[in-house]
Amino acid sequence: MGLGTDMYRQQILDHYKSPRNYGELEDPDFSHTGENPSCGDTIQMDVRLDDDGEEIEYVTFTGDGCAISQASASMLSERLVGMTLEELEALETDDIVEMLGVTISPMRIPCAVLGNQVAKDGAKIHKGELDPASETITED
Repeated sequence: MGLGTDMYRQQILDHYKSPRNYGELEDPDFSHTGENPSCGDTIQMDVRLDDDGEEIEYVTFTGDGCAISQASASMLSERLVGMTLEELEALETDDIVEMLGVTISPMRIPCAVLGNQVAKDGAKIHKGELDPASETITED
């Protein structure tokens, strides 16, 4: 196990213990909640867009679950600021795993990508591409 892995583990623990942007936005452009039933994780992402409605200006999240899901949502809440909805749409599982910086077992992938999936589905609902009643559920 290299030093790099330890550093990333510390980063995950840090985000888990002191999550960034934790809380709810007063009046988000969109807010969406999702869950990973196999682990019991739930995450709500609140997103505010800039005036032209294309770029993400502010992101907060609330939720409960394992260290991976919560740390990933925390890191994502920082990373998404300044991105366009198209760039959010283009984020893939590999991008999230790379952001976390540790090797994640296949069973933990749904935990890692939950925040990203919730944000993406929220954006789709906002753009009218997904039924607002649909729930985000990640499973292996």
